[in-house]
Amino acid sequence: MCVFAAGATGLFGLGAGASNLFLGSLGLNLATGLAGRSAAQSKADGVYQSALITNESAEQSLALQQEALADNLKDTRASKAQESLSKTIAMLEAKGAIRASEQSGLTVQVLLMDEERQAANQRESINQELESFGRQYTRNVEGLVASRDNRRNQLQSNINQAYNQIPTLGSVILNTATQGFNTFAQLAWHQVTKAQHLNLTQSL
Repeated sequence: MCVFAAGATGLFGLGAGASNLFLGSLGLNLATGLAGRSAAQSKADGVYQSALITNESAEQSLALQQEALADNLKDTRASKAQESLSKTIAMLEAKGAIRASEQSGLTVQVLLMDEERQAANQRESINQELESFGRQYTRNVEGLVASRDNRRNQLQSNINQAYNQIPTLGSVILNTATQGFNTFAQLAWHQVTKAQHLNLTQSL
C-alpha cells in the first residue's frame, strides 16, 4: 500500500502533519470501503452457490416424490382393475349357477337382472374410487410443485437480497469522499482554533 506524505506547506491550507493525517484517513476509509465491498461480494457469491445446491436437492426430491406418487397411482389402478375383473368373473359364475338351477323362467330372469345390477354398481364404485384417487394424485403433485416453487422463489429472494447488499464502487468512493470531507473539516477547524489560541496567547 502506497503512503503519501504532504509537503511542508500541507494540503488545502493544512499543515504538513494535518495533511498527512488527512491523507492517511482518506486511504484507510477507502481501503475499508473496498474491503467491505469485497466481503459483501463474497457473501453474496456464497449465498448463490448455496442456493444452487439447495435448488438441485429440491428438484431431486420433487422427482422422487412424483415418481412415488405415480407408482402408487399405477399400483392402485392395477389393483382396482384386478378387483373389477374378479367382480365380473364372480357375476358370470353366479349367472351360470342361476341358469343351471331348476327355477322358473321368470325367477331366473329376475335373479340374472339382480346380478347384472350388482355387478354394474360394483364397477361404478370402483370407477369412482379410481377417479377420486386420480384427482388426489393431481392435487398431491400440484402441491409438491407449488412447494418447490415457493422454495425456489425464497432462494431467489435471498440471492437478490445478498447482491443488493453489495455497495457499488461509486457509493464506496462517494462515502470515502464524504468521510474525507468531514475529516478535513475537523482538521481545519482544529487548526484554526489552535491558531486563534496561539495568537491570543502571544497578544497577552
